[in-house]
Amino acid sequence: MVRHIQKAAVIGSGVMGSGIAAHLANIGIPSLLLDIVPNSLTEQEQAKGLTLNDRAVRNRMSESAISKLFKQKPAPLSAKDHAMLIEAGNLEDDLSRLSEADWIIEVVVENLDVKKKVFEQVEKHRKAGSVISSNTSGISIEAMVEGRSEDFKKHFLGTHFFNPPRYLKLLEVIPTQHTDPDLLTFMKEFGENVLGKGVVLAKDTPNFIANRIGTYGLLVTVQEMLKRNYTVGEVDSVTGPLIGRPKSATFRTLDVVGLDTFIHVAKNVYDQVDGEEKAVFDVPEFMLQMRDKGWLGSKSGQGFFRKDGKQIAEINPSTLEYQERSKLRAPSIDMAKQEKGLANKMKALIYSKDRAGELLWSILSPTLLYSAQLHGEIADDITSIDKAMKWGFGWEMGPFETWDAIGVERAAAKLKEDGATIPAWVEQMLESGHKTFYKEEDGDLYVYHNGTYQLVEENEKSINLKRWKKKNGVIKKNTGASLIDLGDGVALLEFHSPSNAIGMDIIQMVNFAVEEVSKNYKGLVIGNQGKNFCVGANLAMILMEAQDDNVFEIEMVVKQFQQAMMRLKYSSFPVVAAPFGMTLGGGAEVCLPADYIQASPETYMGLVEVGVGLIPGGGGNKELYLNFYNSLPKGVDFDLQKVANKVFETIAMAKVSTSGAEARDNHFLTQADGISANGDHLIYDAKQTVLHLAENYAAPIKRKVPVVGETGYATLLLGAQSMYHSGFISDHDLKIAKKLAYVIAGGKVPFGTEVDEEYLLKLEREAFLSLIQEPKSQMRMQHMLVKGKPLRN
Repeated sequence: MVRHIQKAAVIGSGVMGSGIAAHLANIGIPSLLLDIVPNSLTEQEQAKGLTLNDRAVRNRMSESAISKLFKQKPAPLSAKDHAMLIEAGNLEDDLSRLSEADWIIEVVVENLDVKKKVFEQVEKHRKAGSVISSNTSGISIEAMVEGRSEDFKKHFLGTHFFNPPRYLKLLEVIPTQHTDPDLLTFMKEFGENVLGKGVVLAKDTPNFIANRIGTYGLLVTVQEMLKRNYTVGEVDSVTGPLIGRPKSATFRTLDVVGLDTFIHVAKNVYDQVDGEEKAVFDVPEFMLQMRDKGWLGSKSGQGFFRKDGKQIAEINPSTLEYQERSKLRAPSIDMAKQEKGLANKMKALIYSKDRAGELLWSILSPTLLYSAQLHGEIADDITSIDKAMKWGFGWEMGPFETWDAIGVERAAAKLKEDGATIPAWVEQMLESGHKTFYKEEDGDLYVYHNGTYQLVEENEKSINLKRWKKKNGVIKKNTGASLIDLGDGVALLEFHSPSNAIGMDIIQMVNFAVEEVSKNYKGLVIGNQGKNFCVGANLAMILMEAQDDNVFEIEMVVKQFQQAMMRLKYSSFPVVAAPFGMTLGGGAEVCLPADYIQASPETYMGLVEVGVGLIPGGGGNKELYLNFYNSLPKGVDFDLQKVANKVFETIAMAKVSTSGAEARDNHFLTQADGISANGDHLIYDAKQTVLHLAENYAAPIKRKVPVVGETGYATLLLGAQSMYHSGFISDHDLKIAKKLAYVIAGGKVPFGTEVDEEYLLKLEREAFLSLIQEPKSQMRMQHMLVKGKPLRN
């Protein structure tokens, strides 16, 4: 059968349930959010004269959950109007409406009896063939489905989202022995292609994959800290980015998760395992005392850390008193910071004999062993375990990738020295001459499995550029960018400078790409797989030239950047930009002239140059103005001044979208542009768009641009001058605002004058060069480079 999920029902409106409903809304799937009916009135309800029979009271739990979505940080909704796709209801009046849902997701309290009662009610009202799933973080999926009908069992499985659902990529899918294999295949593909998740198939074991290993690793860390007399701050200073883990490291992560939630997850495994494993999941007494005191972390205002004024204090596990936060200092830390690549940093750390090395080895080695021991029990392949830890816990390398990075043989020998027992299958792998869990051959990735290496099967939409280049080579490369053949007549322009910042090397590669693609390809994708798409121009280079008074050099670079963007815009082939993450300043200016933008759901796009005392210099003012102008219907109500006002406000306030959807609302994307549900599919989706556009492509025709001119300029300045006189902006802010207003207004021409793009680029270039020579702008640039945040002077 052809299966579609067009509407969902979410049962349970807590943080997780409402977060799942919000994620569904973000991708355009409406849902019915249901919760219990309250048995008493609030004071506010009493004051309004409401009774327990009023719908507003009966839907209070779900209505309240939807309201909270607008206040939560990070925001569960990628655009506020997405909340309209979530309808509030309750578990008495609206149970019959479960028949409308193609997918029913249970997200109630983690209690087996409660869940079974919910499913008993669901069965009475669901339509045959609808998918039912539980978002449990560890209760047996098999046990939940006992007593249900054959059709219910066939369509039931676990779907464990990670919190917050919008941002964490992992979705663990857990089938039962009854789950229809075709449904399992559908849910995996639906999870990846529609929900935008990284899906792993997990077995029905305590806490499944990521929480099983992640909780183990966190508890081992706490226990080793206590045994070896390290402080909370010392542990966090070396268990974060230094070893490829999130900035929240260990204890800040626990504060974010919530100590009560963590203890519950740990107890779930503790109750179901034996022996040494059970001992690890026995939560230390001081953490239980913290929970009893209500020191749960971020949600209660204090946990392992507490903010005292402007200072952050850490808890002393022995006394439960707060003290000044500490950092671990050791020679191996300094050595690791000098190394290139995470693998080399890890080896420098864990094989050292100092306090940092001893701590990291004592917490990493048991986790590597534990992951290997669980292979086959929690998942059928080590790839799923690695992916689960990367997608669910934000690890840069999964446990088996980590083992490869530090050397499997070397680590195994050291473990044996410590008296540890290596799992038999790892011993067999090493004895047979296989030294790594993964290996690459000609750009293909293979994984060790049952005595041999097997090709890692991946979604065809997940193009890995690093491996693609090894397999197919590059057309041309310089220090800042490469031109790559993506196949099917499509080329890819990839940035790979530090932070993907734009300098002359990238500009040169843009010009080469235009020439090469016009001769030999159907079209061009501009994309990469760095940490961010592009954070803007090379600010350090620009500042250095400005301080040396090399204005001519700067003008040449700015002019060449503008010309390169115009060449992209009016090329004879389609250009599709594929932004993601930070797409700021020059990064946005690369995207705006493209024929089409295929963005990631998490695209943070903005023209932020005013933050460093400048205005956009690569055509961004003009292109954003055109996006606004073209978005409005032309007629008697058309207001050109309104266009100029909105563009001025957006750039002057350095507005940055908080999602791809908001980038569309802010007119960095047009209504025609696309947003890929899955960021891993971005390059693939952009390529498909190029192929589609190339079928009937005609290069854009240059047209003149109507501007508001001198009178519009005066209007633009009114707001800025009002803020200046009220003390909200400085003299220099006002100077920047005047330059920006002049560019957007189109200079001293009559209102409605039509000017060409080159004229607007000249105004922009002159304003940019004028500001870059200002000492206060140079101070702002310097401050941004050193401190990483704007200076107001």
